Amino acid sequence: MTVTESLDPAERVPLESSIPGATLASILLTEELHRRPSRSPEYEKENSALAALVSALADSPDTILQTLADKVLEVLHADSAGLSLLTKDRKRFYWAAIAGAWRPHIGGGTPRNFGPCGDVLDHNVPMLFAHWELRYPYLSSAMPLADEGLLAPFYVNGQAAGTIWAIIHDKSHRFDAEDLRLLESMGRFASAAYQAVESIEKLRQEIVAREKAESEVRELANGLETQVRVRTEQLERNTRILLDSTKALEREIAERKRAEDNLRRSEVLLTEGECLSSTGSFSWRVATGAITWSQELYRIYELEIGVPVTLDLIRTRVHPEDISLIEKMKKVDQASGDDTAFEWQYRLMMPNRSIKYLHAVANVIRDRDGQREYIAVVQDVTARRRSDEALDQARSDLARVARVMSLGTLAASIAHEINQPLSGIVTNANTCLRMLAAETPDIQGAVETGRRTIRDANRASEVITRLRALFSRKGPAYELMDLNEAAQEVIALSLSRLRRNQVVLQTELASDLTPVMGDRVQLQQVILNLFLNAVDAMSGVEDRPRQLVIKTEREKGDRVRLTVQDAGVGFEPQNADRLFETFYTTKSNGMGIGLSVSSSIIESHQGRLWAALNDGPGAMFSFSVPCRPETEGRL
Repeated sequence: MTVTESLDPAERVPLESSIPGATLASILLTEELHRRPSRSPEYEKENSALAALVSALADSPDTILQTLADKVLEVLHADSAGLSLLTKDRKRFYWAAIAGAWRPHIGGGTPRNFGPCGDVLDHNVPMLFAHWELRYPYLSSAMPLADEGLLAPFYVNGQAAGTIWAIIHDKSHRFDAEDLRLLESMGRFASAAYQAVESIEKLRQEIVAREKAESEVRELANGLETQVRVRTEQLERNTRILLDSTKALEREIAERKRAEDNLRRSEVLLTEGECLSSTGSFSWRVATGAITWSQELYRIYELEIGVPVTLDLIRTRVHPEDISLIEKMKKVDQASGDDTAFEWQYRLMMPNRSIKYLHAVANVIRDRDGQREYIAVVQDVTARRRSDEALDQARSDLARVARVMSLGTLAASIAHEINQPLSGIVTNANTCLRMLAAETPDIQGAVETGRRTIRDANRASEVITRLRALFSRKGPAYELMDLNEAAQEVIALSLSRLRRNQVVLQTELASDLTPVMGDRVQLQQVILNLFLNAVDAMSGVEDRPRQLVIKTEREKGDRVRLTVQDAGVGFEPQNADRLFETFYTTKSNGMGIGLSVSSSIIESHQGRLWAALNDGPGAMFSFSVPCRPETEGRL
């Protein structure tokens, strides 16, 4: 007997003779349902239930599934009702919401490949079961037993998502055709509600992500405060629009009488969600080449809504250096032919030459004939991209400010480093003149004095070159570099300051140090900042030598470490984690950005910066960077 054939009531298998593994046809009463006397349509009760559901969707989306189960129980006069949703691995159903006698079983479930819910989705039709525990013995533990169970499937974006069901536990009454109509209506609402809840959750996540990014920008640079406030106000306006749209939808549903209108209004809600999140969607049928776009995707591409979408039309918007998502899907389909899901980022060049940045996610589904269809979601992330660029620029400016402030404290040392070779140049030039002006000119001596003059001039030029590099606004320039040489150049700039503060310098630079891939100026900025902090920490020390140790060494895992150790006042152990926070400082005249910027620089080199107290007085600050960071390929 097929699923669609009728089963005479006299042929039903009685409960007391349960046979595990009974055939599906033996427990189906679907055809009989249509022959039973049916009550008149209850449109007013149906519309009242749907209006209450939309109100719940607007005010508390998290409770919509349970509210839906409660309303099914009410309008079908059932003993139990609920929703079964497929798990992420699509191997089981779980009972996400239950009302009535079976409510204690909420959270339970059934297998996907052997259960009433799975059979309903496999046949894609509503089904009426009688004593389903005859076929599925594990349901005999769900008490009270189901005398009749009416199930209907529902889908989201053309993909099976679950079933909605109602149960009668005794023979006091029976389901009729009106019950089936009401359940199918509720099933259509379940599809829209399930998709709306997912869209709202995605919107919440985007709101949280945007608020986090805006908070970081505000903390790093007060100059971006106005921009952050404007973005926050825009987000609040968008949220109010969503709430207003939801309330308008509720009022509209109250004026409608048929379930088809409820589904149409739910689709309007989803369209608004796409607009607010700047997310469009489309489908591409591989066999026919047909492409269908949502209204939001037309808006993102700035094309007239309804214009037939072709690959040539898409190419008029895609940046010449990028490949469109449709072309990418064609390449994937031709290369693999399987149900591959992937992400893709590309740019659009609009008619006014402005650039948009898009992020797309594509998945493959198959229809009943096994034909593949790509379903893709495309989000306009241009605003997020601009925000990230502004954040990077703020960090770069902050790093340069910290570098200039550090070099300002070395002004006296820098002047001394430049004055020394300049004094030598003047002295050597005078000596050379005297040698040449003698009665018997000393040509050989004048030549040697000239060489010394050139040497001193080169020394002064090198100092100026190092200063110009540290003061420059150039972006990061990554190259293979010797960390020992970088440290020695910083020491050369700092020697006069060390002598003036009576600091004894001890160097322990490893001879077998592996070159690292990094930006020389940025790493020298970190070393310089650690040097100055160490000198400041020892400025008030009088009872012990002011000893400063700089050390380099190799670490396991192909890494290199540099340590600056002082004999100063140290820091409070409970404040160790706060030392690298922006604007936190222990100095009376400090700004609290030096260590924060240094930490950011080291993190950008795939390394880490940390502090520790010495066994005796003072503290040590160390950073470790890899010899071949993971980002080397993109640097």
